[in-house]
Amino acid sequence: MHKNVLFSLLVMTLTIYSIRLLPFLFLKGPIRNRWFRSFLHYVPYVTLAVMTFPAILEATGNPLQGVAALIAGLLMAWFSGDLFAVSITCCVVVFLTGLIL
Repeated sequence: MHKNVLFSLLVMTLTIYSIRLLPFLFLKGPIRNRWFRSFLHYVPYVTLAVMTFPAILEATGNPLQGVAALIAGLLMAWFSGDLFAVSITCCVVVFLTGLIL
């Protein structure tokens, strides 16, 4: 088992290190391609959405609460845009739907 752990650590280290090192090695100047710059601009948002969307639906154990909070959060974000207001709205919706359901 000790060798499996060391091998796993080595693979993870090489993976993380290569992802961080390769751009520095191959991208010497600024990126001029508009499509690639646009792609890189949206990568953090997509990554955050992919990580949080399943958590929103499964956080309470009742998917209806998650869907209600998601809809309320989207509406609040559309009209307000304030992250604090969106998070408070989602928490209140989850609480109220928990009382109803």
